[in-house]
Amino acid sequence: MHKGAKSAVVATVFTVMVGGAGYGAYNFVSALNESAGGGVSSKAGEATPVKTGPPSRAEVKETTAAFFAAWEKGDAAKAAGFTNNDTKAEPLLTAYSQDAHITGVRITPGTASGATVPFTVKATVSYDGKSEPLDYSSKLTVVRGITTGRALVDWQPSVVHPQLTGMDDTLVTGESAKPPIEAVDRDGKVLTKEKYPSLGPILDELREKYGEQAGGTPGVELSIRHADGNSADTTLLTLAKGKAGRLPTTLSASAQAAAERAVQKYAESSVVAVQPSTGEVLAVANHRNDGFNAAFLGRLAPGSTMKIISAATLIDNGITTANGPAPCPDNAVWQSQTFHNLTGMAPDEHASLSDSFSRSCNTAFVKYADEVKVDSLTQEAQNRFGLGRDDWKTGIPSFDGSVPASGGPDTAANLIGQGQVQMSPLNMASVTATAMTGAFHQPVIVPRSLDDRELATARGLPAGTVQQLRSMMNRTATSGTAARAMSGLSGRIGAKTGSAEVDGQAKSNSWFTGYRNDVAAAAMTQEGGHGGDAAGPIVAAVLGAAG
Repeated sequence: MHKGAKSAVVATVFTVMVGGAGYGAYNFVSALNESAGGGVSSKAGEATPVKTGPPSRAEVKETTAAFFAAWEKGDAAKAAGFTNNDTKAEPLLTAYSQDAHITGVRITPGTASGATVPFTVKATVSYDGKSEPLDYSSKLTVVRGITTGRALVDWQPSVVHPQLTGMDDTLVTGESAKPPIEAVDRDGKVLTKEKYPSLGPILDELREKYGEQAGGTPGVELSIRHADGNSADTTLLTLAKGKAGRLPTTLSASAQAAAERAVQKYAESSVVAVQPSTGEVLAVANHRNDGFNAAFLGRLAPGSTMKIISAATLIDNGITTANGPAPCPDNAVWQSQTFHNLTGMAPDEHASLSDSFSRSCNTAFVKYADEVKVDSLTQEAQNRFGLGRDDWKTGIPSFDGSVPASGGPDTAANLIGQGQVQMSPLNMASVTATAMTGAFHQPVIVPRSLDDRELATARGLPAGTVQQLRSMMNRTATSGTAARAMSGLSGRIGAKTGSAEVDGQAKSNSWFTGYRNDVAAAAMTQEGGHGGDAAGPIVAAVLGAAG
């Protein structure tokens, strides 16, 4: 390096440091000294290329160690500097020590799997003279910085704690926002998130809404505060117990246990069971990586389970009947869009509605799109089944279903549960309950008497329509597409299968809804295939335990 060039570099570094930008100066000097990856070579004016490709084992180890060391010391800014998103990482790492009052942090890395490093955290949470140990496991992944080429921690809030899922969620320790509750089932049995893990977020929501009126007093807790403002705080650790207020629910401990076991067999699954005669929710369970209550809040196309509403629409509008015609050709064209049946389904030009319903023939329903008004399905869903009006008050946040009046190809697609129709398992369990009894009872998870809230109402179905729907659903459960899943159940039974295609998915979403005696249940398994493959066994297990 020429003498003049060297002097200029030194002067520049001196100017930056005098200006107080120590971090900027550190980066500049570091860049000069880097032998590879975003630095400057020993020859003036020649920049070395930025490193590319996966981080090496040594880089993973070095970056992880530096990140952990800064985190342990409570140096949030420095720790965030070892991530690929310091603007998001620093506030959460700052809250970890300041707002959550977590000290004495000791992090022990496990054996790396490629660039992913599992680790355990042991620390202490202290607040207002009260302390409790904190012990949990998490993991991180080291990636290559896009512009710098540095090995950096791929920032996710779950690095700090596995239950942090929202990018702007944070940690706080203090007096709980709401008093704790002791939720009990319909028979007075205590329901805890430890015994029924699926109820964790639901119990948090119940506490948020009913904690104060249940009569409890707040405790001191370490909690996740969700940034969306609509979700209840998630308690991670209790430093001082408050007094729990007793909160009645409509749940059944035995049905809940069966639902929990059933969804564990299939990833990304959700199920709801209701009592048709009352609308009371007997069980709700989810098995999902994201912890989302898809059973109540899911918004997905329900596939052929929608044919319950579609069949009711055809019957109530005088278009056909269960024993009336519903031909099932190989394909059907509606406004230039071609619809097909499941592979291997034989056509039947002489099929009745009951025939086509029980074997889930798509083209039979699509062929009737000409005779169904654009809003016929919407009106049936709203006025008969109580869906799509955004007025359900279950006791916790829920989705009421959506059956928009859609023109064009969606008129036909909606009839087979595709297009713009969206449902949750709760919605389809309610649909089945209405089809079984003829009366719409808005689902509830806490008794109406608890807060005297106004429940949604709907006209329900004519007796003749109910008789035909039950006959078709029973046939489906005993000799149709649902027969294999429902084969072990006795009593009054009925069911409907569904599979919903989703763009970008290799397999369709599996849907299934059914009833047995005074229990109706519906399940959904994302990428679970045909309705009877995954969702069917889940529903059958719940009906077998609760029916």
